[in-house]
Amino acid sequence: MTWTRYVAMGDSFTEGLGDPYPNSPDAWRGWADRVAARLASRTEGFTYANLAIRGRLLEQIIEDQLPPALALKPDLVSVSGGGNDLLRPGTDVDGLALRTEDTVRLLRETGADVVLFTGVDPIGSPVIRRTRGRVAVYNEHIRGIAARHGAYVVDQWSMTVLRDWRMWSTDRLHMSPAGHRRVALAMLETLGVPAEGDWREELPPLPELSPGARRLADLRWAGGFLVPWVGRRLRGRSSGDGVVAKRADLAPLIKPEES
Repeated sequence: MTWTRYVAMGDSFTEGLGDPYPNSPDAWRGWADRVAARLASRTEGFTYANLAIRGRLLEQIIEDQLPPALALKPDLVSVSGGGNDLLRPGTDVDGLALRTEDTVRLLRETGADVVLFTGVDPIGSPVIRRTRGRVAVYNEHIRGIAARHGAYVVDQWSMTVLRDWRMWSTDRLHMSPAGHRRVALAMLETLGVPAEGDWREELPPLPELSPGARRLADLRWAGGFLVPWVGRRLRGRSSGDGVVAKRADLAPLIKPEES
């Protein structure tokens, strides 16, 4: 299967936060750019748009990104959203699933192939693990939606390698370059596209931290990242305020270091 018009929809995960281009630290790459680069290497005339913006809730993704995505007439669309919603207690998980299914249905009716993502298992996080039940329920919805509409699913929950903190940035919310690379490899595998590397590749073991060292690391993380995040929520602010999509139109992929 080949695709020539790929559109990515989502939040910071799809925007690529945590994975800067090596020679352009202010330009985010991420798994979607990595996938697009591989698809472009196989298909002449390949074009790519990335509409994702950090901090967006699912409803914002659908309202702001679905209409332009449909207008671009893609033949491949990745949709990842709901992660920011699931961080919030009291989120209506079933309601999120209904909105996701409506979105997938509209995209599939155009003939486009659609890729969905389950959430990562947060069992190793001392704070985010509290969302584990909500994430698990939403994941089951994602699998059901994909089955009903013939969509692809990248099952991050089963990717145990993503439980390794080397796959994550220091903020513990965004993936590191290594994490984005693993997700890109998993998506390419899901699409049946050959790639260099295997997301299952094992990592050497990390040194065991003492309980005191773990507590200190958790305290530093809370002060540096959790408290500011809570503060933005209380003020009704978002990390994506004033941010625009990095690739609003379909175009050939030219990496920042090559431009």
